[in-house]
Amino acid sequence: MATLFVDKLDPQSGTALEIGSSGDTITIPSGATLTNNGSGVSSNTPYFTARLGSDQDIGYTGTYTKININTEYFDSASAFDTSNYRFTPQTAGKYFVFGQCAFETTSGSNSGNNLVALVTSIYKNGSNIVYQQIDRGGQLYSASKRTIGVSMIVDMNGSSDYLELYGMGNSNVGGSTRVTEAIGDGGTIFGAYFIAT
Repeated sequence: MATLFVDKLDPQSGTALEIGSSGDTITIPSGATLTNNGSGVSSNTPYFTARLGSDQDIGYTGTYTKININTEYFDSASAFDTSNYRFTPQTAGKYFVFGQCAFETTSGSNSGNNLVALVTSIYKNGSNIVYQQIDRGGQLYSASKRTIGVSMIVDMNGSSDYLELYGMGNSNVGGSTRVTEAIGDGGTIFGAYFIAT
């Protein structure tokens, strides 16, 4: 095997450079670094992860409520809006999106046992596109806390498409439901990252 030592490769035409042919394997050896300064190699950006900054009451009537995700862990492209609680990436492609709501009962004639249905949902452009649900079929929960997560791969146009996290609590005995920020109880979080064009 011959070794070619150069500092830079440019295509003859000045428009495209091809390395290898169909069926070839291109190896980057251990200890080497591949630096992406353009748009041709995916680096899973943009990405963000954020959480609910304080407990939020969402009621108990089965109404979907947008979760006020307002505290960022990471936001690589400043694409997450902590005022409108939405992710609007400016890079088109497919994104892995995930979220979870930590639900808790707070009051009612059977406080601590009054939840019969809980849903965590991801909305795209104001519409529900995927959800995870626990439904007891009219029976009461035996505990006051439940954490429900959801995830999906979503295609985004890179200009106006946006994602939001929603939650829903339902009860047949009244009372109230909230989503909590407490990390010790699982916490309420939302995130996404680019995976492919």
